[in-house]
Parts: sequence; structure tokens; C-alpha cells
Amino acid sequence: MTEMTLGDKKVGSDHPPFIIAEMSGNHNKSLERALEIVEAAAKAGVHALKIQTYTADTMTLDLDNKDFKIEDLKSLWKGHTLYKLYQQAYTPWEWHKPIFDRARELGIIAFSTPFDETAVDFLEELNVPMYKIASFENTDLPLIKKVASTGKPLIISTGMATVAEIDETVRTAREAGCKELVLLKCTSTYPASPTDSNILTIPHMKKLFDCEVGLSDHTLGIGVAVASVALGATVIEKHFTLSRADGGVDAAFSLEPHEMKALVEETKRAWEAMGNVHYGPTEKEKASIKFRRSIYVAQDIEEGQPFTKENIKVIRPGFGLEPKYYEKIIGKTAKVRLQKGTALTWDHIL
Repeated sequence: MTEMTLGDKKVGSDHPPFIIAEMSGNHNKSLERALEIVEAAAKAGVHALKIQTYTADTMTLDLDNKDFKIEDLKSLWKGHTLYKLYQQAYTPWEWHKPIFDRARELGIIAFSTPFDETAVDFLEELNVPMYKIASFENTDLPLIKKVASTGKPLIISTGMATVAEIDETVRTAREAGCKELVLLKCTSTYPASPTDSNILTIPHMKKLFDCEVGLSDHTLGIGVAVASVALGATVIEKHFTLSRADGGVDAAFSLEPHEMKALVEETKRAWEAMGNVHYGPTEKEKASIKFRRSIYVAQDIEEGQPFTKENIKVIRPGFGLEPKYYEKIIGKTAKVRLQKGTALTWDHIL
């Protein structure tokens, strides 16, 4: 058992999936909108809201040569330099406290993804309850050491990482003091395709690294996330926005409030449906056994008269002998007179 606690919530196979709404840059440079996103996330029923802590200068250099420019034709951010993209998407550090305070007021956990050591120091001043490492930083071992040394729970996305890289990351985190670890299966394309999600990796990863495993999901909709719960995912992270139509750096692959609410509800249903290996009627099914088929008298039968295919039938309800005895009873003799509609028992047969 790898059960752990994130904030004030228990996380593990014995608990409903822990749902994280990722705001990222969907605030569109408005603190008012950011606070509205917090409120919408809480109303949707998520357990936590996550932001990102960086500036353009802590992420990259202000250059526009080919190394620093996004030229992938399929990218949502084609044509941007990295610096300009991060200038557009970052969450001002002075917004962190009001965002965190509002989340706490609404009863949800607020935390962040730091992208460098200065961000960790800043978040420690705000007393965040846990941390997240993004996929693109999962090989930044100095950053992972810094975060793990806080002793707080750590969630790490594993997008692009090989097994060897994940192993190195996990060892680094644990050696630096991380006691509570969650790995998230992640596909680092935006949006991601279900066919590239490979969520069968989840139980394998859990066995390999002996920790809670979840899903950081960039696919459209909630189907992949719901399916992941059946494979053991205990934490689900999805990007969240008030409306995709409003635009924003991550809006195209973010859930809207009604979709996030559905994610919370349907992942919980999937978790409830897992249950245990079980055969035979459940307690609630026992009342329905009477609606099975059984053998009934279909015509009045006199004492001594043989049973035939005309005078007995396999029908509902299930108060008579089981259908498996039907062929054995045909040709035998009635011990007593039987009225049409009688549930046949062994006491009726010679």
C-alpha cells in the first residue's frame, strides 16, 4: 500500500481520485479572471488548484534565433519565441498569495510548479503544502533536489522520460528527503492524442517505483482520464479554463467548468466501480434472483400424468426448479394434481 496525504486529502486506491485543476496561463493576464478560475474550480468539485511559478527570465533567454523559436507547424505556439511565450503565460508572483488565499477560503488545496530555485524559495515563504515538477523539468536534478529537500509531497510528471530517467529522478527525490511521491503518466504534446497516451503504463509504473501513480492529461475531453482510473490512477491533473472561446495559451486543451465537474463525478464513479474480484449475487442483487427463469406448470396436470413440453415450461419468475433439470423431468410422473402456475418442486415428482 502506498497511500499518502496531499494537503488534507488521503490519496490511494482506497480513496476517490484526487483531481487537480491546472490554471497555467488561462488567466489571460487578469487577476480577476484568475480568481474566477479558482472559484469555478472549487464549484466543479476539484480537490486542488495548481499554478506555475516562473518568469520569462527564469525560464529562458530573450533571443529569437532558431534555438529559442517555436517552429513546429503543429504547435499551438508556432512563431513565438520561448521568451515571448513565457511573458504571455506566466502568473505574476504578486498574484500567488491572493490566488492561494481564495482557494483555501473555498476549501481546495492550492500549490504550484516551480521552475527554478528562486521559485521554490518564494513558494516556501507562502507555505505551499506540496509541489509539482513539470515534464520538461523532470531531468533537472538540481531543481528536484531543492524541492525534495523541503520534505513536502512531490508530484512529478513523466512526459518524455525513459525508465532510466524516471529511476534517476525518483532516486534523487528520495535521497534528498522526499517521503511522499506521486508520478504522473504524461504525454507532452498539446493537445495529446488518446492513441499516444499509453495509459497501460500506469500499473507498470506503480509496481516499478512503488509509489502512487496518476495521469497528467492533455487529451481533449475526459475519456482518457476516466479510463486511467480503472488502471489504478489515483491523481488526475487537467488544464482548466472558464471558456475555451476566450483563448489563452492553454485554452485549446483545457476543460471548461461543466467538463471539470463531469471529470470529478465520472472518475469517482469509475473508482467506485472497480470494487473487488467478486462472483455470485451481491447483497443488493439477491432481491433480483426471483426474476430468473425456473420450471413452472403451464397446464393443469392430473396426478399420475407425465410431464411434457406442453404442460411444463421454463419461464420467469425463479421460484421453481432450476432450468437445468427440465430435460430430466420430461417423461416423469406427477405425484399430485398440479394447477397451472405452480412452481415445480421435487415434492411434485415421482
